[in-house]
Parts: sequence; C-alpha cells; structure tokens
Amino acid sequence: MFANLGIAIAKFIAAGISGSSSMLSEGVHSVVDSGNQVLLLYGQARAQRPPDNRHPFGYGRELYFWAFVVAILIFAVGAGISIYEGWRHIADPEPLRDPTINFIILAIAFLLEGASWTIAMREFDARRGGQSWWKAVRRSKDPAGFIVLFEDSAALAGLLIAAFGIWLSHRTGDARIDGGASIAIGLILATVAILLAREAKELLIGEAADPALIATIWRIVERHPEISTVNHVRTIHTAPDSVFVAVSADFEDELKMGDAETLIETIEDELKTASPMISSIYILP
Repeated sequence: MFANLGIAIAKFIAAGISGSSSMLSEGVHSVVDSGNQVLLLYGQARAQRPPDNRHPFGYGRELYFWAFVVAILIFAVGAGISIYEGWRHIADPEPLRDPTINFIILAIAFLLEGASWTIAMREFDARRGGQSWWKAVRRSKDPAGFIVLFEDSAALAGLLIAAFGIWLSHRTGDARIDGGASIAIGLILATVAILLAREAKELLIGEAADPALIATIWRIVERHPEISTVNHVRTIHTAPDSVFVAVSADFEDELKMGDAETLIETIEDELKTASPMISSIYILP
C-alpha cells in the first residue's frame, strides 16, 4: 500500500514535469490501488467480527461487499480518469518535453510492481491445486487474493503501455500517441474492474462450497447405514473460510428418535473433523 502511494507521488511529479498523459493515468492508477488496499484491509477487519443477534452467521461476507466497492472504484476512478485524460490530450496535445524522468520512474515502478506480482502469483498458485488459473479464480472464495493478483497484472501492463506510448510519442513527434496510451490503460482497468465486479457479485449473492467439499459431505452422510437416501446437500460461504451446510436425508423408518439425535451429532462431528471450514450444520431427517 505504502509502496503504491510512493510510486503514485513520483508518477504525478514526473507527469507534471513531462506533461505525459499516460504518466498521469499511471499516477491515478497507483492512487486507486492504494485506496483499494485500504478498503480490503478494512473489509478483512470487519469480516472477523464474531456473530451476534443481528448477524447470527457472522460478518464474513462484508469482505465481499468491499471487494465489490473496489471493483467500482477501479472502473469509475481508475478507468474513467485515464480514458478522460487520454481523450483530452488527443484533442489538445501538450508540447513534448524531456521524457527521461518518466522512464526512470516507470522502471522503478516496474521492479516494485513485479516483485508484488511475483509474490501474489506464488501465493495464488500454491492454493489453486491442479485447477486452471481461470477456474481457480472462479472458485476462489477469498477476493483479497485474486484482487491483488488482477491489480498487479493490470499495473504491469499499464506500465509497459505507458513506456511504449511515451517512447513512440517522442520517436514520431506526435504527442497524441501518449493520449492513446492513456486510453489503452483505462480500457485495461475497465476490463479488470468488470471481471472483479462479476466475481464479487457471485460471492455476495452466495456461492456454494468447493465441489470436492460437497462430495466429501455426501460421502460422510451416505456411509451411515441408518440413512437410506441423501436428498440434497446445500452449502453457502458465509465467509472465505466459513461454510454453512444443510442436509436433507431419509432415515430408516425403524430408527428411534433418540438414536437419530445421536446419529446427527455423530455426523456433525465427522463433518467438522473433515473440514474446519464447516461452521454451521443443519441436518433435516
């Protein structure tokens, strides 16, 4: 967060000295990234509050709300300002000035963003198992992880576009190319924002647990001979690391109520042992 803020200040200074539109867009991008990280930290803190009477399943899904706000900010502020600045510099291009400071700042930013991207990539890769990258994002229930990965990827792409736009503007003597680079950065941010908003929306509405966990729940319930049929297993994430489980099952008709209660307690213990993520279990005979 602080690195992004420092990079943003440096980019704004470089943009002021050189008059580069794409450099200004990159500065806005870094400010938005810093603000987003503040919101995600706030969302993570709020999500850890314990359950109460108003929210008996806890506040875990508040993180999903703030992830959606982050997507809106990337779209409205990051993409919006970048596209506007690009259009303005194309309509009324500023005289070209020495781009040296731009390239220095972009190189430093690329190293810092690259280090952050590498860390985020390794952490996400360690969690995705054998899934494809896109499937891992779709099935991830922790938006903070893939938001950082998406933001860093967009940042690296934006830095490359800004550097190319500045270089080509000076190479051709046409300052409008730099404005076009700013618009390209805005379009990348808009694409990332739409993808993040889509994922955050799915989490807000309520996503089921991972199919492997659902299959485990089925196996645990079905292996008890006192249960003749499992009608359905329904799950929903109430937080990235918390799952609500509802099971409907047919019990053998001759099973006594007292034995059924004991069986339900046994199944609940087995389910919680199988996955610590299971926080609430309702079994309907």
